[in-house]
Amino acid sequence: MIHRRALLGAGLGGFALSMPALRATAQEAWPSKPIRIVVGFAAGGATDISTRVMQPKLSALLGQPVVIDNRPGAGGNIATEVVVHAQPDGHTFLMGTIGALAINPTLYANLSFNPQADLTPVAMSGNVLNVLVVPANRPWKSVAELIAAAKKDPDTVTYGSSGVGGAGHLAGALLDQMAGVKTVHVPYRGGGPLMTDLIGGKVDYAFSTAPTALPQVQSGKLRLLAVPTLKRVRSLPDTPTVAETLPGYEVQNWYALVGPKGLSPAIVARMNAVMREALADPAVSNALEGQGVEPLPSSPEDLARFIREETAKWAPIVRATGAKAE
Repeated sequence: MIHRRALLGAGLGGFALSMPALRATAQEAWPSKPIRIVVGFAAGGATDISTRVMQPKLSALLGQPVVIDNRPGAGGNIATEVVVHAQPDGHTFLMGTIGALAINPTLYANLSFNPQADLTPVAMSGNVLNVLVVPANRPWKSVAELIAAAKKDPDTVTYGSSGVGGAGHLAGALLDQMAGVKTVHVPYRGGGPLMTDLIGGKVDYAFSTAPTALPQVQSGKLRLLAVPTLKRVRSLPDTPTVAETLPGYEVQNWYALVGPKGLSPAIVARMNAVMREALADPAVSNALEGQGVEPLPSSPEDLARFIREETAKWAPIVRATGAKAE
């Protein structure tokens, strides 16, 4: 309406639209420059890879280059802070994770931001399938047998994770809580060192990402016990869920696109539609599934509700572990 009045005024004045008005009109187009998606982990990690799978399709749909900006460190907090302080003009987004958006507010005592208050939910991206695996030389062939061993000898069964407060750590903590057992958490600096020690039998089990663990299962070095989903997954139909032994057990290692606070509803709606279209593309969805990522499109409202629910779910579990990160 502002520009319609400007045009009417110019017509009454008998001449053309002024240059400042032309510039203002041009600036209305979105996106007007490359779009940056900030990723809180190094290139080559699961978050980075899944974002790069979508990158070409997003660029084509938006008509602008999409640039991946890797800002690793502090469990995704460095990347999150970059986006919190970015201009809300629709040209900077965060590919957030369960850690950055739902766990870190409890895990880190002195965060300078609140993900729910300082970011705008845009669209869910996907869920990385984790699998519960044990070394091939362990006797357990089911979740029930693993739990029985932990009950028989408390504080002797160990589980590894790729870091304190990550999905693998909290999956084990939730298993302890729901099964009424006490196991020992062994954190590693990344999935690579964890997998080496798991294969070597230095820890008893782990919740590892499917692309990392399944080749070792196929080679006979690890045994696959279960998936931490409520229902069996299409790619592993014969693998039981943990929930079949512990009803209600679920851990989603999810990713979601968010923007700075103050992002306009029109941009949110457009970017959400673009994400949905990208995830629906068979080339994109098949590539994601090949990386162990299940595409999970959502509305902005559903994503906002999901982040609230996940934050509330994991806060007491993080507190119960006593885990703290600075």
